[in-house]
Formats: sequence, C-alpha cells, structure tokens
Amino acid sequence: MLLAAQSGAQWACTNLWVDHAPTVVAFLRARGSHEPEDLTSEVFLAVFDGLDRFHGDAAAFRTFVFTIAYRRLVDELRRRSKRGHDVEWSVELDERRSPSAEQAAIQQMSDASTRAVLDQLPPDQRDVMVLRIIGDLTVDQVAEVLGKRQGAVKALQRRALESLRKKFARGRTPGAASVDSRE
Repeated sequence: MLLAAQSGAQWACTNLWVDHAPTVVAFLRARGSHEPEDLTSEVFLAVFDGLDRFHGDAAAFRTFVFTIAYRRLVDELRRRSKRGHDVEWSVELDERRSPSAEQAAIQQMSDASTRAVLDQLPPDQRDVMVLRIIGDLTVDQVAEVLGKRQGAVKALQRRALESLRKKFARGRTPGAASVDSRE
C-alpha cells in the first residue's frame, strides 16, 4: 500500500488515512490539542507531501506519521502558550446542537478523567505513555519520535507507571481487596 501511495494512487492514500488517522486524533486529543481533527489533517498533508522521501516498512511509516504528529502538536502548544487562552466557537461545543446532556457529560467525564490522570505526570513521561498506549508505538518508535535513546524511553515509562501505581494505591480504601488480589 505504501508503494501505491508513493506512486500517487488515491485509494492507497485514503487507506493510509483510514488506518492511521483515528489513532493520531486520539493521541492529539489525549495530549490536549484544541482541534485534534484539524491538526490530524495538517499531519496527513505533511505525511503525503513527504511520501516521496519516505523509505521503510509499515512500522517505519507509523513512526514517520507520529513524528510529524508530535512535532505539529508541539508547534500548536507553543503557539497557544504565546497567545494565551482564547475561547472559540465550535459546533461540537455548541449546546444547541448537543444530542443529549447525559451523553455530553459522560464523554466529557471520560475525556477529563483520562486527561487528569495523564496531566499528573511530568510532560516527558506523559508523552511516552500517550505514544505507547494511544499511539500503540514500540519503545524504539517512541524513542525516534521524541528524539531520545531507547533506554531513556524505558526509564520514563517505568517512572510513569510507578507514579500512577502510587497515585491509584493512595486512592483505594485501606483493607479493600482489589480486583486482581488473590485473597
């Protein structure tokens, strides 16, 4: 499929978009992009623009896509920090078009709780966890995306997991058996 896309076959580009865009959107959303769908479009414009220079297999392509996504996200976060916080109208947030208050609340709680857990981690640990879990990248791929050594990525992941374990352990009721306890 990559060779067909590199030759300009529209169907192959569409398939690459369908295969990879949902994961890129999820990654960008988890990392706090205000417009993850728009940013994903920008990512794939850059991906398709760079296809003629790409050499590698499917795993290398996934790394290529997430490297561009990560860099675009960093650019967005930098722009936002320089401009300050602004509130823009969006169709998704327009309460007049919401399907139901219950559905909106459930989605917001889910997104907010996930983001709250991730936001407790230092940025470098958060990047590693989001790329590993949501991006479904290997340690080597994450290292390449972030420009770090494989050992550094493993250490960041280990520290993030340990930090999350401690935070969740503090939240459990003393004496209560966990789901995975063998008692």
